[in-house]
Amino acid sequence: MKLTHIIAGTLGAALLSTTAMAQERGRDGNVNVIYWQAASILNPYLSGGTKDIDASSMVIEPLARYDENGNMVAVLATEIPTPDNGGVSEDLTSITWKLKEGVTWADGSALTAEDVVFTANYCMDPDGGCQQLSKFGGVESVEALDDLTVKITFDGPKPFPYGPFVGSTTPVIQAAQFANCTGEAAPTCTEQNFGPIGTGPFTVTEFRANDTISLAANENYREAGKPAFATLTFKGGGDAASAARSVLETGEFDYAWNLQIAPEILADMEAKGIGTVLSGFGPLVERIMINLTDPSADLGETRSTVANPHPFMSDMAVRQALSMAIDRPLLVEVGYGKAGKVTCNVLPSPAIYDSPNNAGCEVQDIAGANALLDEAGWELGSDGVRAKDGVRLSILYQTSTNAVRQDFQALIKQWWTEIGIETELKNIDAAVFFGGDQSSPDTFQKLFADLEMYANTFDGTDPEAYMGNWACSEIPSPDNAWLGGNMPRFCDPAYDALIVEMGGTADINERARLAIEMNDMLMQSYTIIPLVHRGNVSARANTLEGVKLNVWDSQLWNVADWSRAN
Repeated sequence: MKLTHIIAGTLGAALLSTTAMAQERGRDGNVNVIYWQAASILNPYLSGGTKDIDASSMVIEPLARYDENGNMVAVLATEIPTPDNGGVSEDLTSITWKLKEGVTWADGSALTAEDVVFTANYCMDPDGGCQQLSKFGGVESVEALDDLTVKITFDGPKPFPYGPFVGSTTPVIQAAQFANCTGEAAPTCTEQNFGPIGTGPFTVTEFRANDTISLAANENYREAGKPAFATLTFKGGGDAASAARSVLETGEFDYAWNLQIAPEILADMEAKGIGTVLSGFGPLVERIMINLTDPSADLGETRSTVANPHPFMSDMAVRQALSMAIDRPLLVEVGYGKAGKVTCNVLPSPAIYDSPNNAGCEVQDIAGANALLDEAGWELGSDGVRAKDGVRLSILYQTSTNAVRQDFQALIKQWWTEIGIETELKNIDAAVFFGGDQSSPDTFQKLFADLEMYANTFDGTDPEAYMGNWACSEIPSPDNAWLGGNMPRFCDPAYDALIVEMGGTADINERARLAIEMNDMLMQSYTIIPLVHRGNVSARANTLEGVKLNVWDSQLWNVADWSRAN
């Protein structure tokens, strides 16, 4: 044999060996992810916290999700159903999903349409208190036509039928695992909620609530050679600055989420050359949620429920004055720099939904706020605090523990002092604040304070389900295990009617009109006080490849595609 043939054969074998190695699942060892807000549960149906939703997205998956450009992409389904391909009925009252063949759960059992049906019924159980119930708005029934076909029927035409099972907030859970966890039993199933059996790229090997999750590659994952990492460590806790430092300066971690720190500090860290800052604008808004109900502990089980209106937040003049006193441009400058924008809306993005009707909040007006409170009869006392009929304007203002949020609290407290409102500040560990622990008094759903500050967003680019969070039926209470998206306890039949109308409206411009009208009802009643339209800011190690920042879905949406640079 000629030497050239031997050399060629050797090189060819080496190339084949390298190619095989490149396709081997788990070839890149371990990857470290840090979310300074620790995960407290791996079931998004029982938590509205982004850290819980993102962590669970690596394990349990929806039928479809949104990619980094906001486009729907099939995950467990073969394609996105549309009227053109026959997946959505001509009268828009049903959508039929076809599941991919051969998909198995991590335990090797087959994913079937019955799992999808079970998941829908799990969330829609009236005793379950499902956090994602608004995604199932208008659903009349969910049925399995065969092992791989699911039909969702609505109670009327549904031009946007992609609420259920699209995006990381509504994944499919395994019927066999959760069979005894429906209704009132849902929050009690610790083993299932901490270690769901999924179809995703990773499986849970250890879950320590509010601390660390250890995961391993799912050996039954449907895509050969994925994930590239054999194990993944999801660390929670600490603060945003230390999380950023662990990626950008020390290299201890590979990915850090939600870097809510001063922009100049972040730039200095990135200059070290170890990692890269990622950012993008979606619909994320830092806001203050007013509690329209009385949070007094003296009320026992009826505190912060609609049974007891708030003694002074029920006065719109008070809520409006709180908003008028805030200097939003300064908040943007102090907290976010280029990663923030002033907004007077809770729905600033996509642009078609951004209302032009509330721009007055862009300018601070301390004098106007004082005049408004004077006119409303809130008189300034000798202690500098306003009162009326024996009720003092003294508030408890809570948020999660984070340097930027505490800076905001300090500034806003000062401005409110200038209009005669006494403010007590409280900050709560983010894992608890955004967690689903029903025994804790400090969750953002319970809102045992006069108001609270946080940010949240929604899957995809259509805001129908997001705006549905402020329906009367979404008010958290003991009756639904304090789950639901309506933290202010806002309830207006006219608002609910707009939700129903949007659910039956196909024209994009009409949908935008309805969304703006709902936004304006919330803004002009000062039920929600928007502060900053925030960019999503995260960081990755320069050795980590395949990361695509996604502002429309879970930031870990494509973790199966991540790998280590050679």
